[in-house]
Amino acid sequence: MSFQFSGEFIAFFILSVMAICGAVFMINATRVIHMALSLAFTFFSIAGIYLLLEAEFLAVIQILIYTGAVSILMLFGIMLTKHKEEEQPSISSWHSIISFCATGALFGLLIWVIYRSPLVSQAPQKAAATVGQLGGSVFKQYVIPFELTSVLLLVALVGAVILAKREGKK
Repeated sequence: MSFQFSGEFIAFFILSVMAICGAVFMINATRVIHMALSLAFTFFSIAGIYLLLEAEFLAVIQILIYTGAVSILMLFGIMLTKHKEEEQPSISSWHSIISFCATGALFGLLIWVIYRSPLVSQAPQKAAATVGQLGGSVFKQYVIPFELTSVLLLVALVGAVILAKREGKK
């Protein structure tokens, strides 16, 4: 099996490693601010992967909504609430060994499934959807779920502010 390294492959490899590293840092971070910044880093690298897939609209939406809005909303929520530093119990060595073995087994299973699955020989056909059609479907067919989601996010933000103010009075 012959494999050639192209610029697209190298860019995909770098962006995917960045996304995975950002996710791992988010899981392993001890401070909530570092978690939010690692999540924003992961979202940004996923936007780069969208650019490689020639989905420019999704890349811009990923940066605007996830990297921008969701990360900023998380940072505001973190700043409005007080977090007490608690001493965490130490993890036993058996727990670390079992988790490492389980992760390795899952990785091996995924690699086995990837190599056993047949590759698609024909090129996928692109759908002729435009940004206008996407916006039309969101605001015509899915207007109720779209508005319910915005109301739910607004209620969650107001609730977080109210909870933060209650904690500040105590």
